[in-house]
Amino acid sequence: MPDHDTYQQLISLLDASRVDYRLIDHAPEGATETVSALRGHPMSEAAKCIVLRVKVDRRTTRHVLAVVPGDRRVDLDAVKALFEARYVGFSDAETAERLARSVPGTVLPFSFDPELELVADPDVVAGPRLYFNAARLDRSLCLAGTDYARLAGPRVARIASPAPA
Repeated sequence: MPDHDTYQQLISLLDASRVDYRLIDHAPEGATETVSALRGHPMSEAAKCIVLRVKVDRRTTRHVLAVVPGDRRVDLDAVKALFEARYVGFSDAETAERLARSVPGTVLPFSFDPELELVADPDVVAGPRLYFNAARLDRSLCLAGTDYARLAGPRVARIASPAPA
């Protein structure tokens, strides 16, 4: 599915749900640190979205969209424990793009594919604002963490590395 379709699907969901959100146009950028500076907010308010491959056992592989604050990393051991898995690693680019329906740097903290399970760190949903690229490198979106949690319906679990000191 092309990126613009994913963008339109997101905007349609937000509009139909009547949540307040703000679109932010900026130079094309996908790196969390750089795009956070372009948008003018702390990295802790950004959603870093990573597609993971979770091997529960020899025959069962799940795909997880892990969402953590932008100033943190996904704790692969925490995800492994959460799913009682034998292995957790980053998904290959082709699979990640297919399931997330967007290219790296533009992955939404929403899953529009039933094969992609959504897990968000509690610090993501607890924040007053959440910023993320809106399935485009040149446009971002800001909405309240509570609205994100209500609309996206993630499984909430501690999956981020410890907060920086």
